[in-house]
Amino acid sequence: MTPQRNSGTGPETEFPEYAGQYRLESRLGSGGMGVVHLARSTSGMKLAVKVVHGEFAEDPEFRERFRQEIAAARRVSGAFTAPVVDADADAERPWMATLFIPGPTLAEEVKRNGSMSAGQLRRLMAGLAEALRDIHRVGVVHRDLKPSNVLLAEDGPKVIDFGISRPKDSELRTETGKLIGTPPFMAPEQFRRPREVGPAADIFALGSVMVHASTGRGPFDSDSPYVVAYQVVHDEPDLTGVPENLAPLVLGCLAKEPEDRPTPDELMRELRAVAASYDTQSFVPEERRWSPSPAAPDPVPASSDSPSIAGRSDRRRLRRRALLAAGALVLAAGCVLASVQVFGGDPTAAEPADRPSGTGTGAGNGTTAAAAGFRAWAVRPATGGDAGMPQCSYGGGKLFCAQKGLVSAIDPADGTVLWRHPIDATLIPSRPPVLSGGLVHPPLDEGTRLEALDPDTGRIRWQETVADRVGLGYAGGMTLLTGADGKVTGVDSASGDSKWNRRVAGLSGPRLFSFAGDGLAYATSTAEDGASTRVAALDPGSGDVRWQEKLDGQLKPIGTTDAGASVFFAALDTVYGDTVAVVDYDPATGASRTVDVSVPLQRAHGVVRGSTVYLLAAGGALIAVDLEAGKQLWRLETSVSLGSAPAADGRYVYFTAADGRLLAVDARTGTLAGQTSPRLAPASDTIAASLPAPVAAGGRVYASAPDGFVFAVDATDPADW
Repeated sequence: MTPQRNSGTGPETEFPEYAGQYRLESRLGSGGMGVVHLARSTSGMKLAVKVVHGEFAEDPEFRERFRQEIAAARRVSGAFTAPVVDADADAERPWMATLFIPGPTLAEEVKRNGSMSAGQLRRLMAGLAEALRDIHRVGVVHRDLKPSNVLLAEDGPKVIDFGISRPKDSELRTETGKLIGTPPFMAPEQFRRPREVGPAADIFALGSVMVHASTGRGPFDSDSPYVVAYQVVHDEPDLTGVPENLAPLVLGCLAKEPEDRPTPDELMRELRAVAASYDTQSFVPEERRWSPSPAAPDPVPASSDSPSIAGRSDRRRLRRRALLAAGALVLAAGCVLASVQVFGGDPTAAEPADRPSGTGTGAGNGTTAAAAGFRAWAVRPATGGDAGMPQCSYGGGKLFCAQKGLVSAIDPADGTVLWRHPIDATLIPSRPPVLSGGLVHPPLDEGTRLEALDPDTGRIRWQETVADRVGLGYAGGMTLLTGADGKVTGVDSASGDSKWNRRVAGLSGPRLFSFAGDGLAYATSTAEDGASTRVAALDPGSGDVRWQEKLDGQLKPIGTTDAGASVFFAALDTVYGDTVAVVDYDPATGASRTVDVSVPLQRAHGVVRGSTVYLLAAGGALIAVDLEAGKQLWRLETSVSLGSAPAADGRYVYFTAADGRLLAVDARTGTLAGQTSPRLAPASDTIAASLPAPVAAGGRVYASAPDGFVFAVDATDPADW
């Protein structure tokens, strides 16, 4: 038998039996730079493994570009891409393994079944806009979005192949004279000034992809790539066959100048205005268009008032229409109005209480809850339009919320704003107020002031100036400060008096953690190489160390159970900081248990309920790990590209999405139980860097949204939200 070659790009090219630890089972496809194989992990998970052609593996420049592809794919792995599982750019044949996503590419689907229906096109455009928002948010420009790089999965389109993508902060630059991309889907600036290509080039490619999905051809069509390049730069696109209500949006994407193209957020807002039936959560092709019996296409209503974003003036019109659409969402959520209050006078005086005029209306879909007479409500504590999402906590029978320039107290029964207290208007709080020592402690993050408020009136009870504060925590009625010198100071939260100041032996620059229902504080310090983490449990009243242990790995505390009987940690990968396992440590016995997660989780937030840890990752993966059973119970891909830290009440796991939705997942089965409607900021194209976690208390769930509202729903049946 003639041996196969180990280089080249043809189908006869030899591929290795393994890539790292993964056995390659069959060929899925090939491209100019490598071959993609189907493989399985040790646990049986299906993977798509890209192996670089041998001839390119010998090129140092290509290896650097492949490293860049891996880094870009890792940065954006999540709901809209194929998450990276493993990779090795230094192997003899560099390779990268991602989750295998079943489904055809858009190119295959159109070739097999022809152009898509109007309903499919709307969902495709919205899904790709969401994907680009997710990609651009982490500073990556794809630069080669085309039909063959779009997978049609059941839960929405996935963007793949970051082979020529470039992070904005990358040192690798396009070489002079080299055009990188696919001409029919390249933006004018990719031909004219390739070194200056930015996120808007992906928007242009989105427009071209939509024309292909609508017609089977591109907006600029020729057998010659040189002719196509000329057409892209100089000619108007051919949108014949694109549905009338989508054509203006596509035309805006294909604007010659980058600044004239819409952002992904603008596209998503306008798509909601185009069709009320647009569903951001699903991309389920009607009767599976690649099945033998495709369904009839959706009707396309003609409109003389179709939106246009082809130029700057039309983009201003888009913003006005999007503002009206977002306003309609707020009205549909209960016609909630906030009364105008002016802050001034005595800075220690709280503003008078007011009651939301929408009390008794649904906060989500306009439905009402009836648990013990409770009715869903929504209220906007701040009167300004740019106060941001409220950060809220629950304590003493009240909700305490912080926004830009404001701390407020809210009656959880009906949403009445009990008082308002002004804080630094330049501060954007990153955490909620804390009730400690019977007083409310606002999130004054500038690092030099402490302040405590009366929970009933909002008046200042005490203020203190502190020096060199680098960390802050609350536990057992004490305010705990860590200083630049590594010492920890205990301050009585009720009086503001300092009670103790000491260094925790064995810990350098400790980080402090505390958890509800546990009277201890936990200080951690990780070794420089990430090989171990030293953990100390402190008595917050005296500063005494109750126990101290050196544990293997880079660990982050995420919760406790039974008043500290067990402490749960997320074990982090030392290179990327992804959560790779959950650890349960028993201080009484010194025993620990570790349960690996099925796929590493990026920037995961966790919550503990009993012996189960729930982790939500950037990109939307939500998992449940039972430490007592020693296994991962379930994993749910929620398609939420940015989610808050989760909350749990035993029946459901709750979290907030960047568009203001509150979602509930069945804690036992890992299935979506319900969600509220989106609550978007009316005139904002930005997404918060972190989202406030919802609060589950007393059979209700309290959450906040980008429109500045705090809302409450009944936790009995999330399906009614």
